[in-house]
Amino acid sequence: MSLPPGFLDELRSRVSLSQVAGRKVMWDARKSNQGKGDLWAPCPFHQEKTASFHVDDRKGYYYCFGCHAKGDAITFVRETENVSFMEAVEILAGEAGMQMPARDPQAQAKTDHRTQLVEVMELAVKHFQMQLKTGAGREAREYLQRRGLNEAALARWELGFAQDAWQGLWDHLTGKGVAPDLILGAGLAKPSQKGGRPYDTFRGRIQFPIRDARGRCIAFGGRAMDPNDGAKYLNSPETDLFDKSRTLFNHGPARQAAGKGQSLIVAEGYMDVIALSEAGFGASVAPLGTAVTETQLAMLWRISDEPIIALDGDTAGLRAAMRVIDLALPLLEAGKSLRFALMPNGQDPDDVIRAGGAGALQKLLDAAQPMVQLLWQREIEGKSFDSPERKAALDKALRDKIKSIKDPSIRQHYGQAIKDLRWQLFRPNRGPSQGYARGGFKHKPTVQTRTRSSILASGAQGATERLRQSVVLATLLRYPDLIPEFEAELEQLPCAGDLAEMQRLLLQNAVSGAQLMEVVVQKIGPYALDDLLSQPHLSVVPCLRHLDQPELARLTLAEQFGKIFAVLGHSHEVAEAEEEIIYTEDETLTHRLRDSSQSLQPSQVSADLGSSEFVIADNGAAVDKDEQSAFEALLKTIQFSKPHR
Repeated sequence: MSLPPGFLDELRSRVSLSQVAGRKVMWDARKSNQGKGDLWAPCPFHQEKTASFHVDDRKGYYYCFGCHAKGDAITFVRETENVSFMEAVEILAGEAGMQMPARDPQAQAKTDHRTQLVEVMELAVKHFQMQLKTGAGREAREYLQRRGLNEAALARWELGFAQDAWQGLWDHLTGKGVAPDLILGAGLAKPSQKGGRPYDTFRGRIQFPIRDARGRCIAFGGRAMDPNDGAKYLNSPETDLFDKSRTLFNHGPARQAAGKGQSLIVAEGYMDVIALSEAGFGASVAPLGTAVTETQLAMLWRISDEPIIALDGDTAGLRAAMRVIDLALPLLEAGKSLRFALMPNGQDPDDVIRAGGAGALQKLLDAAQPMVQLLWQREIEGKSFDSPERKAALDKALRDKIKSIKDPSIRQHYGQAIKDLRWQLFRPNRGPSQGYARGGFKHKPTVQTRTRSSILASGAQGATERLRQSVVLATLLRYPDLIPEFEAELEQLPCAGDLAEMQRLLLQNAVSGAQLMEVVVQKIGPYALDDLLSQPHLSVVPCLRHLDQPELARLTLAEQFGKIFAVLGHSHEVAEAEEEIIYTEDETLTHRLRDSSQSLQPSQVSADLGSSEFVIADNGAAVDKDEQSAFEALLKTIQFSKPHR
């Protein structure tokens, strides 16, 4: 319906936002200044302990500096009561003593009809409560007592009993003057298919009133007392009041408890929610006999950014968890997710509480797993991946799931998480991440900082890398005073075989200084040392061919370490790309490999391992000797060709 001009402005001027919000929050007395209409409180829209929710009562506006919720009194009622705009206006208008404008006759009739149905439902609640106290309800009372519910709990939850009679509720309501069409319209009775009197929907069942977020009874859930009944649990049929796909059991109280900081728990049924709430977990809800729907998921995220799905620890519970995951993946947004707390096998939350108390359940909630972990477990549990084909099938299944995530950032993070889990499954023996960079290393390898694992490959290196390693070891053996300067790089050098033994000796005996050669000879013998130092390629290394040139040795070490690490870094980038390309479809990998290839190019220059001779210039820079000679000759030519004045 349309509202006349000025109606909403008048409503906002009459309503105090501080009074409306004050029903849901507790103001921080130290931070608030009520005289100026400046009020602060913990936010009712997300879980927090600090007062980041601000109300400017003079302007009639609120804003949360934590979750960024904002609006006026109408918006506040809409969000906290989960009602439509017009329903929020009606609520506030009633509080402000304002008469709502006349509605369209059909819309008014529909509203009046819904109001009448709610009144009938409340009559049914009282009737079922009375029946539970009669002799007919004795077995139901005993069952509820065995489930740990005393009389006070029965009253809190308004539990009742539907007698095992065809027209028990029908006769009671018609006897109070309720029109038959209202009883049928509320879903409390069904018309006879044989032309007889209508009969009660619920017979011989414990009755659980189902209320909406505003506290109105809109349906019932009934648990059969007869173990042979085909339907253990039965909900009201859908009516003008009740749409089970848009309803959560215990919605209103759970929202209030979550607003006070409790974790939102999603259980499977009424008794689980009641047991959780009675144990102190008031922010507990349940769907109504069906899997969680998209609408219900949106309702859960309005209450909490990360609800915990608490499911029975059996096959059916796991299947329910997987259905929720499949539903949630396309709907994920930044900060909106789910966690899963799986009960021990064969137990539900009520069983856990009765066996170990609230503390036992809290431990399971604290250990709740993220969605990606359950998604991974579903695809690998009970399967073998001993062939490329099986691994490819796993990759395809996971890739298809990740593709359903619409948010590109979340999709990328899921891809990375799955990649890490896959790496752990197929590469269990890989070592932890290590880095090369250290202060003072003059030519650090240009490797992408996004690489999350060590750039050192664990396998045997190629022939060129082995030659470079031997240059490094021989240079440090001849110039032991440089070992402390390059100690970090030496430790990370991926040597193998006899070179690994030499590497270990250099690191262990660096303090020997000038006596290092003697120590090495004692450890490995003179012949082994001669074999290392007499390798042909070492004879062309300037600092080894002409000793007592520490600056040239320092340059040689920096250059060779840079080449080794650049090659290894590129190899690792390629290896990681092979893993990530399964789950990543953007251009990130292309840029990484391109940058890595470019960083590799300097290491491929002067691949002769230092065959050129260098001299140290006046400024300390190393200059190729041949290039210096050519440059000096050029200078002489220029000097002789100068014109005379």
